[in-house]
Amino acid sequence: MKADFWFDPSCPYTWLTSRWLLEVAKVRPVEIHWHVMSLSVLNEGREDDPENDPEGYLWVPARIAALVRHRFGGEALGRLYTELWRGSGDDQDWLGDFRRALSAAGLPADLAEAGQSDAHDDLVRASHAEGISLLGEHIGTPICAVTGAAKERIVFFGPVISRLPTGEQAGRLWDGTLLVAGTPHFHELKGRAHEEPRLS
Repeated sequence: MKADFWFDPSCPYTWLTSRWLLEVAKVRPVEIHWHVMSLSVLNEGREDDPENDPEGYLWVPARIAALVRHRFGGEALGRLYTELWRGSGDDQDWLGDFRRALSAAGLPADLAEAGQSDAHDDLVRASHAEGISLLGEHIGTPICAVTGAAKERIVFFGPVISRLPTGEQAGRLWDGTLLVAGTPHFHELKGRAHEEPRLS
């Protein structure tokens, strides 16, 4: 089973969802394919600033990630994503040093410079558009599109979690998510109010 996962690399809740997906892959036959989406692109043209990013910093990790996927593929993007958040804790919901993360992922450290330029924004926009087109602009990050053995397609936003389920608990959440999201004409399901994510 193939799972295409679109993520904004700066979102701590999305980070937890991505780690859940890796847990799922240990207990279910799931192959993860990593893609970039961007909250900066999603929120362009809005009068408010839902991400509180007046300087446009959220473009930086998205640009680097999109360029890595373009040049080195999805598996390399997955490695970079892991390294970006390595060492983050509950008192720090931000990304680490980009050059360190690139080097640790076996990628050229000078790709960090791409974050300061709009030269590759077309890559960010194209990947974002591919993911967001599956559900629409009423949602955010992450988006997961699952393709089963019969080529059926199940697409969903989230799930948004604040603690990481592991083992069979992760697998059961996967099973339930596919069941709900795969129901024809299903639109939305919500849980309790958000709590701060536990990143480690």
